[in-house]
Amino acid sequence: MITHFITTEIDLQETPIELQKVIETELNKQGEPLRWAITSVDIAKHSCTVEAVVTKEF
Repeated sequence: MITHFITTEIDLQETPIELQKVIETELNKQGEPLRWAITSVDIAKHSCTVEAVVTKEF
């Protein structure tokens, strides 16, 4: 098992619940998320930056 630190940009959603689902779906494409956080929000671009630690099988 390998642990990776990733950063991704996600479009903001209408509700926090929708945003959480989109973030988790995107992170699951990279591996199993151990933890994640929204580290910045860009209102002009209507997006947020998410940093996460994910694990992936060999």
